[in-house]
Amino acid sequence: MTNEFIFSHVDHTLLKAAATWEEIRKLCEEAEKYHMASVCIPSSFVKKVRKEFPSLTICTVVGFPLGNCSTHAKVEEAGNAIADGADEIDMVIHIGALKEGNLAYVTDEIAAVKGTIEDHVLKVIVETCYLNEKEKIHACRCVTEGGADYIKTSTGFGGKGATLEDVKLFRKYVGKDVKIKAAGGIHTKEEMEAYLNAGVSRIGASGAIKALLG
Repeated sequence: MTNEFIFSHVDHTLLKAAATWEEIRKLCEEAEKYHMASVCIPSSFVKKVRKEFPSLTICTVVGFPLGNCSTHAKVEEAGNAIADGADEIDMVIHIGALKEGNLAYVTDEIAAVKGTIEDHVLKVIVETCYLNEKEKIHACRCVTEGGADYIKTSTGFGGKGATLEDVKLFRKYVGKDVKIKAAGGIHTKEEMEAYLNAGVSRIGASGAIKALLG
């Protein structure tokens, strides 16, 4: 598997609390140089990135990283990000609602955000480290019925990131039109290859360049 192929599936990510504009700009320059799928950045930087990097695919996060803000807040955050120039939204579900079995809330919230961003790509983070197998299967159902484009494993801020086992579970239970993004703890070329071979369409990573080029 070539480095070019892997890079084309990477959302080049910088979401740390202390991220500066200089760091974000460097991230964008790298994403352009290596033809990565997108940059995944905090929403406060979206408008400036869109102005300075007009051809770049911009992904930003909503309800991140905890997911337990109100649906209204997520809808507003997503709408504002699209207005600023974002192409893709990675939203975090209300994990507590899923765990208590309130699947309608989770599904409706996903649908509300998707309805706001319309034909823009929506990836839904279910934060697998907090879920048992049954809850992961329920998450697949919510993401599918909510009309999202992707199910995403993790924020990278929880106790654990992506696993191949979770990707295989998603592949089994998610709708046929829903793609998979793996994120969190993916640090080597071998790991990236394994996830892509398992059926992942995107990889969220901050260290792809180091992993692939040393």
